[in-house]
Amino acid sequence: MIQKIKNLRFSKKLTSDVDKTLVKKYVNYLIKWLRKSVKNANANGVVLGLSGGIDSAVVAVLAKQAFPDNYECFVMPIDSMQNDLNDLNSLIEEHNLKVKTINLEKSYQAIIEANKNVVNTQVLGNIKPRLRMTTLYAQAQNKNYLVLGTDNFDEYTIGYFTKYGDGGVDLLPISYLTKDDVRIVAEYLKIPQSIITKKPSAGLWENQSDEKELGFSYNDLDNYLLGNFNDVNIEISNKIKQLNKNTEHKRNSIPRPLSIKEFTSK
Repeated sequence: MIQKIKNLRFSKKLTSDVDKTLVKKYVNYLIKWLRKSVKNANANGVVLGLSGGIDSAVVAVLAKQAFPDNYECFVMPIDSMQNDLNDLNSLIEEHNLKVKTINLEKSYQAIIEANKNVVNTQVLGNIKPRLRMTTLYAQAQNKNYLVLGTDNFDEYTIGYFTKYGDGGVDLLPISYLTKDDVRIVAEYLKIPQSIITKKPSAGLWENQSDEKELGFSYNDLDNYLLGNFNDVNIEISNKIKQLNKNTEHKRNSIPRPLSIKEFTSK
């Protein structure tokens, strides 16, 4: 079942006035939550991947504010678009982020070469976030850090993430923020406008667009999650519900059968 968040947002409508005091309080809460979560795990800090998109930009700035000396951002290019790299540079310069680059192009091509029978564009695209996940965990384990995910509430609800890719993380700090909420937080954190206003894309293949692939806009999805059903046509509403149902396996723990004891007691 899709969780509605009508009373859990910075504004009740996408175009309404924003409660800036609430934004500040929630950002401060997220910073404290990150610190507490890392402490509870007996970890020393956090790592995350930077893509040039708004979600990873927000999480990166939150990570720096939570752990000024114990965070690392990684740029892991695989067929990366130049505009994404330009936006990354603006973000890094604006917030003086600690960033390392690990080029995964050769690793990606090696996997493609080893799987010549795989030609599906989506399947090949999903290899990229899975490679990045492996890299982030190698770097995290090396320093006893945790891996931060960048999925927002919209993506999480409809399963718009790669299983064991960008969905393979330890903490999801913005997973209760809709896309519109993320933009509001981005404005508060002074994320560059070029990132805030750019068309959302997972960057899985050239000219890929989230909204084009999904078949509806994030505004449609946000309105649905807000309970503003009159603002979303029935076909899109049904598609959102179906996506949520089809991707339950991404959000749930791995299914297990009955134990011997449970089986024999039936």
